[in-house]
Amino acid sequence: MNKINLLDEKLANQIAAGEVVERPSSIVKELLENSIDAGATKIAVEVERGGVGLLRVQDNGTGILKRDLVLALRRHATSKIASLDDLENIHSFGFRGEALASISSVSRLSLMSKAKKEGTDNGWKIQAEGSLKASDLIPVTHANGTTIEIRDLFFNTPARKKFLKRENTEFSKIDEVIKRLALSRFDVHLSFSHNQKTVHNLLPASSEFEQQRRVRLVCGQKFIESAIQVEVERSGLKLWGWVGLPTFSRSRADLQYFYVNGRSVRDKLVTHAVKRAFKDVLYHGRHPAYVLFLELNPRSVDVNVHPTKHEVRFRDSRFVHDFLFGSLHKSLANVTPSDQMPYLNDLSGMESISKAVPATSENSGAFVTQNMSFFNEELDTRNSRRTGSISSPHSSVRLDQFPQINSEDGDGPALGYAIAQLHGIYILAQNKKGLVIVDMHAAHERITYERMKVSLMGDGLRKQTLLVPLSVTLSASEVTHAEENQKALRELGLEIERASDEALVVRQIPALLKGSNIEQLIRDVISDFIRYGSSDLIKSHQDDLISTMACHGSVRANRKLTLPEMNALLRDMEATERSGQCNHGRPTWVFKALDELDKLFLRGQ
Repeated sequence: MNKINLLDEKLANQIAAGEVVERPSSIVKELLENSIDAGATKIAVEVERGGVGLLRVQDNGTGILKRDLVLALRRHATSKIASLDDLENIHSFGFRGEALASISSVSRLSLMSKAKKEGTDNGWKIQAEGSLKASDLIPVTHANGTTIEIRDLFFNTPARKKFLKRENTEFSKIDEVIKRLALSRFDVHLSFSHNQKTVHNLLPASSEFEQQRRVRLVCGQKFIESAIQVEVERSGLKLWGWVGLPTFSRSRADLQYFYVNGRSVRDKLVTHAVKRAFKDVLYHGRHPAYVLFLELNPRSVDVNVHPTKHEVRFRDSRFVHDFLFGSLHKSLANVTPSDQMPYLNDLSGMESISKAVPATSENSGAFVTQNMSFFNEELDTRNSRRTGSISSPHSSVRLDQFPQINSEDGDGPALGYAIAQLHGIYILAQNKKGLVIVDMHAAHERITYERMKVSLMGDGLRKQTLLVPLSVTLSASEVTHAEENQKALRELGLEIERASDEALVVRQIPALLKGSNIEQLIRDVISDFIRYGSSDLIKSHQDDLISTMACHGSVRANRKLTLPEMNALLRDMEATERSGQCNHGRPTWVFKALDELDKLFLRGQ
């Protein structure tokens, strides 16, 4: 007996099915992608018992020619590629030619199709059951397009059937596949039913409003209300979509949809870039929510690196990573309080004053110095238009000495005007639409932090030469990577040189990191270069140190502020990037609309 045997077709198909057909949801994914590749504009998915009893996918695509129906069930039979050049320039979703053969090997499959090209009155049907050969073609009444029915999944592989979860779990996984496709192809009418009950009926979405409506139906009303739109294009890359604000973070990474040329992916490089963009504004242990689309030349990305095609490989991974990070980082930085209060379309008065004082290292305490003078000038101007005086028994500042919201001022600034301080911790302010509550320490911590970062960027990265060079033992490949990235390491403030095949000598480090564990830092930085093509650990460590300094340099709880000081702090918040969160990701302010307050007191009921 030979030690090496050629596998028979039945066993080969079932092994392939182990890669492609993990559970009912993976079958739905393969069939939906085939429908999209066939040019379908309408797809109906019907499921029973979580997909174990029945899976039916019907589309109005181009259909399959009669002579190709038998080939469609053979392994490695595909209409998507014909040469190596096609494999390097993939525009379709499915191209391996394994899906239908693998599915039919572990289920009872029925394939019905009518090709538009043939122009006949009827379609054709072919069936296959497990290891049995496909049946003869049978004429059937069928509209243009294809219908695939799959019954009794894993009927001939009971061991694999045991690994399936409960019906509701399998249903939820199919629902997630439907959602991912619905967000990638707004032009397709997609319906989904489970046990004869309609779950989704998503109409085609062509306009921006209709696309937002679909995102709302898939991701929820709260997401679309708390999301900003992103659209950045540079050097052949385009990123667009919706990103949830940090205040809409999740306890699980369950609302993250990322697409590369329309293909849903879960890529480590992408996840790292997004996570880094949210680093300064997301609370520890929370996850961002987003629906993002990256478009680039198909030749710049390899989608053929994983059987399920969830992972991709970029030709220039460092450039793609930096593009994603930079685009999202800037988009989040540009979010202002007025963006989170869409009814405020005319920010007048105090906002223009706050912008008159640039955020530099020279005015890091501006809210009690320079902004005060600007604030008081505006105060005098406004007070000259008002009459009357009401004194406060608890303050030397008269209540008519700060701006009030009235018809003359329009909507006023986004965070309104301060009216009181609560327990020395919170600032209470009112704007045209309701009440704003500000955590004064958290808010000033963010302001101080951002100004210190600007100052550091302006002065450049200060370096310190080690009196005694530090020797770090590494693997040969790590030493080689470090040598190849010496220029990039130098930009991060690290001066290194090879000491031997498995050792480096560190001669210079960033001054801010004096006293840190430099040996571990070197290992982690090189590990990042190997994995992502870049490293943000130096900046991360610097930011952590600056954050700590900013925390200690900010106004503390229980410090009494005057109304002018409180108002100046609000104006600084409106002019500061990422002011909606402190350095640790906690919110700095919340807003309660008048109608919310009315409900608390049952007004109008």
